Amino acid sequence: MSRKLLSALVVSVSCIGAAHALDFPARPVTIVVPFPAGGAADFVARTIAPKLSERLKQPVVIDNTAGASGTVGAAKVVAAAPDGHTMLLGSGSEVSIARLTNPKIKYDGQRDLAPVTLVGTQPLLLVGSTSFSARSMDEVLVLARANPGKLNFGTAGVGTPQHLMGELINLEAKVKLFHIPYKGAAPIINDVLGQQLDLAVVALSGAQAHVKAGTMRAIAVSESRRARAMPQVAPVSETQGLGAVDMGVWSGLLVPAKSPPAATELLNRELLEVLKQPDVQAKLMDAGYRIAANSPGAFANFIAAETDKYRRIVRAANIQSD
Repeated sequence: MSRKLLSALVVSVSCIGAAHALDFPARPVTIVVPFPAGGAADFVARTIAPKLSERLKQPVVIDNTAGASGTVGAAKVVAAAPDGHTMLLGSGSEVSIARLTNPKIKYDGQRDLAPVTLVGTQPLLLVGSTSFSARSMDEVLVLARANPGKLNFGTAGVGTPQHLMGELINLEAKVKLFHIPYKGAAPIINDVLGQQLDLAVVALSGAQAHVKAGTMRAIAVSESRRARAMPQVAPVSETQGLGAVDMGVWSGLLVPAKSPPAATELLNRELLEVLKQPDVQAKLMDAGYRIAANSPGAFANFIAAETDKYRRIVRAANIQSD
């Protein structure tokens, strides 16, 4: 093949790629939220969607496909056409942890999903009912050591970041808080409010209103720095022996692997502009998020580091789900 012919082919392919990029998005874009409406992930998606719709000049539709700690929704996006029109509002639960704890999970979040951008992170919150006697992390550990295996904590399910957070406290403090998995955050909140559950690990945004209303007690935040939305609550890491505890939850947007790079880059560019808007920032930050918009490559590196962290906890605590 002559150099002139090869050059002509390269130019032709480039033009075709550019033409396809200009056609995107050609129809409504769907954001699959792998958890029920009303939760933290749903809040993030519904904060972003109207603004992204304005920029893309196409409707952005929210699809709540809940089930199995987020894996049903994630699998739906993995199986979707890789054209950029279907995104996952993902988190560590279904992107990373599910495959570490359950060998039956057929998809690989790092292989089968392509990162678009990290939206932000927020701390987890260890909360207690108003009738629970402990008011600090130190007091929780005193009770746990005096009553081994009898102190329970609820989470949104086996293999969620909330579950891993509770097990990390067990590992570092050498105590045994007994895990009670629920199907989602809403029933946990109801049981803490109804004083049927002493302790729970929940996303800060899910408990914030109840803590402010005085119907739920905030005991500690999971990240090593204090939360802007709840600065009065001490980090777990300030407790002696728990200095290594520093863990939050993240939300980010991903598309099926093999989606056109031009579409992924366009989505990234428009989402970064959305996340710069003052009203979007105010809503997310008031809910406890630290906005961390970044490039697809930086988001991929972030997911890899988070997966390594999760893997260490899963192995040390021997966490398994089915």
